[in-house]
Amino acid sequence: MRGFLAVALLLIAGAARSHIPSARALAGGSDYLYLWTGSADTTAPDFLAVLDVRPDTGRYGALVTTLPVPGLQNRPHHTEHAMPADRQLFANGFASGQSFIFDLRDAAHPRLAAKFGDQAGFSHPHSFLRLPNGNVLATFQMSHDAAGMAPGGLVEMTPAGQVVRSSPALAAGVPRGLRPYSGAIVPALDRIVTTTTDMDKNSTYPANQLQIWRLSDLKLLHTITLPPGPRQNESHHTAEPRLLADGRTVMVSTFNCGLYLLEGLTGDAPSGRLVASFPERPETYCAIPVVAGHYWITTVPSIPGVVSLDIADPAKPREVSRVSLDPADVPHWISLEPSTRRLVITGYGALANRVLIAMFDSATGALALDRRFRESGADRPGFAMSGRTWPHGGANPGIPHGAVFSRP
Repeated sequence: MRGFLAVALLLIAGAARSHIPSARALAGGSDYLYLWTGSADTTAPDFLAVLDVRPDTGRYGALVTTLPVPGLQNRPHHTEHAMPADRQLFANGFASGQSFIFDLRDAAHPRLAAKFGDQAGFSHPHSFLRLPNGNVLATFQMSHDAAGMAPGGLVEMTPAGQVVRSSPALAAGVPRGLRPYSGAIVPALDRIVTTTTDMDKNSTYPANQLQIWRLSDLKLLHTITLPPGPRQNESHHTAEPRLLADGRTVMVSTFNCGLYLLEGLTGDAPSGRLVASFPERPETYCAIPVVAGHYWITTVPSIPGVVSLDIADPAKPREVSRVSLDPADVPHWISLEPSTRRLVITGYGALANRVLIAMFDSATGALALDRRFRESGADRPGFAMSGRTWPHGGANPGIPHGAVFSRP
């Protein structure tokens, strides 16, 4: 494995073959999977697809319905990373700058509750985070001022999309190329941590910084730069911060495949240190992680696959399992089932029009591809988003991105 490892990420032989729950053991899991999907046909609408993921019904992996959204070429991107308790799911269409709120209280019959564009003077929301009060905190990438394009900021909204308060990411010393990307909320420390990657691939900003905010009033407190590793680029393109199980510790992934542990979040000089890294793969990026107990699970395109790390000691991550995918697959998004027993995987490359599910053993951290997840007659696992006619009309391939399981 190339590059820095604060501690070697060792694959434990046989971990992926550890006990994987049977269909019977999945009782009490999610019934449905929601896929926020772009249309490959630019004249057709984007849509939310609903799949049946009940293993014991005989319809595991079958399409239930679709719900098209207004407008064209929205470029469906991030949803919330897990289904919120109120089942009002926020999802952004990054190209159009429009976001959509799906009412999923009737789980098999989605309804579009609302949509919104710019909020509080900020444009192009990217990530949506639930606050302790049930409201939604959104990271907006951009704003405009007299000097041109500037960093966006944070906006708190009600579950109906109404603005409660906002705060800009631009302050003295903050680079104008910085773009709020994703975040983690740390209620126990009265802090928010946000990353800074620009969704514009032509940007020259290295995005090796984080911003630290005070949760209680959204005041921006610090903009810090992460240190590089031996490759000199592990810190670039900060991606997804996650709060660990202790409620106080935050780790941050980067698209350049670094993993950082943050320290001193409530002090005057918060910092991050590189504790692990993965090899890069040209033109692809390490991407979405999830935390399950003391395991950090993340997509790694260089495998390509998904890796499970034991982070009982966050300063010394240790690989315990991985699930390898086909060579042409580029895994990007993962989301964990509320029961923590399944992961949905979407991505690029050969995964651009296909969705996979992996099984996760929360006792051992073991991962394994769920080969039962397929439609009747399919010759390989997964749900194909091409070669079908959609319930809302059209037969264009779908391009899924954000994907979340229903709540039991």
